[in-house]
Amino acid sequence: MQIGPYRLANPLILAPMAGVSDRPFRELCQQQGAALTVSEMVASNPALSKSSKSLLRTDFSGETGIRSVQILGTDPQQMAAAARLNEQRGAQIIDINMGCPAKKVCAVAAGSALLRNEELVKRILEHVVAAVSIPVTLKIRTGWDIHSKNALAIAHIAENAGIAALTIHGRTRACKFTGDAEYTTIRDVKQQINIPVIANGDIDSPEKARYVLETTGADALMIGRAAQGNPWLFKQINHFLETGKTLNKPTVNELKQLLLQHLEQLYSFYGTVSGVRIARKHIGWYLKTGGYSLPSDDNHYLYAQTPAQQRVAVLAALTL
Repeated sequence: MQIGPYRLANPLILAPMAGVSDRPFRELCQQQGAALTVSEMVASNPALSKSSKSLLRTDFSGETGIRSVQILGTDPQQMAAAARLNEQRGAQIIDINMGCPAKKVCAVAAGSALLRNEELVKRILEHVVAAVSIPVTLKIRTGWDIHSKNALAIAHIAENAGIAALTIHGRTRACKFTGDAEYTTIRDVKQQINIPVIANGDIDSPEKARYVLETTGADALMIGRAAQGNPWLFKQINHFLETGKTLNKPTVNELKQLLLQHLEQLYSFYGTVSGVRIARKHIGWYLKTGGYSLPSDDNHYLYAQTPAQQRVAVLAALTL
């Protein structure tokens, strides 16, 4: 799949996820086979552009993959300015968030709330595309609710505005993350536009990945929640798509090595205090994915205050 001048090595993309797809996690997913990883969303509000959180979210130091930054907002001029700023900071692709269903995002008419205002969508896309010299992509949902699915109309607006690729999550905003994703809408959009389409939603296994590709005809897949604590999912899917054979799950030793590598990157990136705190959710995801259901009194990694304590607790959990 091609996005502007960038040809992806395979059809797998890590979704932008607030609080998850930071540089350490992006690097890990790239190592495990993700062809493209997208940053956490960055607000277009200029008052926030130099905040420590925004700077961390767009820190690409040492990152070897294609640098894609997702921006969020409702004002066309602010979105254009945010795109230019992130291009100057090193972004190679700008992704526009019109798919986030979070209440606090939709409350200010951003994210998937924008799908209710097609004219504003058009103005935002045109302003952002005109503001930068790098490719601009767009992420949407199928519509606001099941009675107002307008993904096809948005897709035509996007194509006409010069969007380089379109990601569609197979749920409406009202669905949030409940129920099952549907892929019929994605298939219909793919059949009627000429830019690359990326399918997103509930892609959690190699078999499901192949099914979604075949059902939708999509050019690529975007994987989000299923990669939490499970970055090797990219390697498993790639192997299955290429050979039709299933890779075994990581051994305990492989899980230990990957998890400890991730922890070290978190401590280095955030500092030891914040790194330990942020690592807790990742450890929980790894243990759950690996099938380690611990009694509450064995979850010592939740109470560790230093990297050394957290490492010991993790290793103890993986030897139970």
